[in-house]
Amino acid sequence: MKQRIKIYFANEQSSFRVTRKLKRLIRASVSESLAYEGFCNDCTVSVTFTDNEGIRVLNAEYRGIDRETDVLSFPLTEFESGEEPPVDEPEVSLGDIVLSLEKTQAQAEEFGHSFEREAAFLCVHSMLHLLGYDHVNSEEEDAEMRRRQREILERMGLGVK
Repeated sequence: MKQRIKIYFANEQSSFRVTRKLKRLIRASVSESLAYEGFCNDCTVSVTFTDNEGIRVLNAEYRGIDRETDVLSFPLTEFESGEEPPVDEPEVSLGDIVLSLEKTQAQAEEFGHSFEREAAFLCVHSMLHLLGYDHVNSEEEDAEMRRRQREILERMGLGVK
């Protein structure tokens, strides 16, 4: 039986059009991240598009950092990195991704690549957080997460040479 992935989208900004193409890209980023990690359970993910002010408010409220950021991840399930989900759970709610489209555009310009590549990168980064990975505890964890991000994006045809 094919894995079912439900993605709930919300748009809380008005500066960028949220197109079908952008939603397909986010779906592909979620799906490829799950496939790369061998995560086969049916699952749900929520993706909210916001602007710099919206993400700044959330960053201040939930992380105590009063400035904008590019993406926030709010895991609903606790995984150790690489841990398999319980097989008796028919559907796993992985959590929420909040993406500042304003910051996405600025970073795409700063790094010299497309808006789409930056949005996919940020979604993959956030998905790895939802699956239990982190990059703040050690250099080894940071390097491991970067490697996984790079390989997932390469599989999507969005690698950076």
